[in-house]
Amino acid sequence: MANQKGGVGKTTTTVTLGGLLAQQGKRVLLVDTDPQASLSYYFGIDSEELSSSVYDVFKAAQTLDKDKVLDCLCPTKLDSLFILPASMALATLDRTMGAQGGMGLILKKAFALVENEFDYVLIDCPPVLGVLMVNAVAACERLLVPVQTEFLALKGLQRMMHTLEIMAKTQKREFQHLIIPTMYDKRVNAAADAYKVLCEDYKGQVWSGVIPVDTRFRDASQRQSPPSVFCPKARGVFAYQTLLKQLQTTIRTI
Repeated sequence: MANQKGGVGKTTTTVTLGGLLAQQGKRVLLVDTDPQASLSYYFGIDSEELSSSVYDVFKAAQTLDKDKVLDCLCPTKLDSLFILPASMALATLDRTMGAQGGMGLILKKAFALVENEFDYVLIDCPPVLGVLMVNAVAACERLLVPVQTEFLALKGLQRMMHTLEIMAKTQKREFQHLIIPTMYDKRVNAAADAYKVLCEDYKGQVWSGVIPVDTRFRDASQRQSPPSVFCPKARGVFAYQTLLKQLQTTIRTI
């Protein structure tokens, strides 16, 4: 889940899809690569009190093994859902390790070490282009780009798509991506107008549905529970269920 604009629904998308997959009986790993640690805090994980986090995966890049990766994971209330949490130290990665060779493939290496432990890995990216986003995009099979249906968010999407073009050239591969319209309010004309422009400007790249504004998502986060568990009949959850069905027909399980 990536976009170079904050507040567009990346964490909500990660948590909701992860919860739905876990309820299907899948073994799911959610990865928090944002120094602000919103995904970690969602599940009541205090990034300042952690003994290890995804930062330690980067620090141990040269000697990384399966046990080291597994030691960094935190459980959740769902038996098959685990978190690789973030910490504030991630904010220093670009300055301290950004120039080192091979830094762009550390997460891909880490996931390969634990691929027999999980069916799905979902990564919540920071809204900043740097080592963390490069790692996440390089490791993924499909990039989901949540975009709030308002015009300022469309400007942020332009930067994200330009970034993908650059990475495609440097890594010599195409990145499959799907733009997810989020926070759609059918009562607001500006939302409908933004959605229309989105579909026109990125024809063939936009999911056919929308994620509606749903206050139940906020309630679920206060309870530190995936929306699909806390409010399974919410309209927002139904929208994510529809999205997940489409994704599962086009993405292989790891």
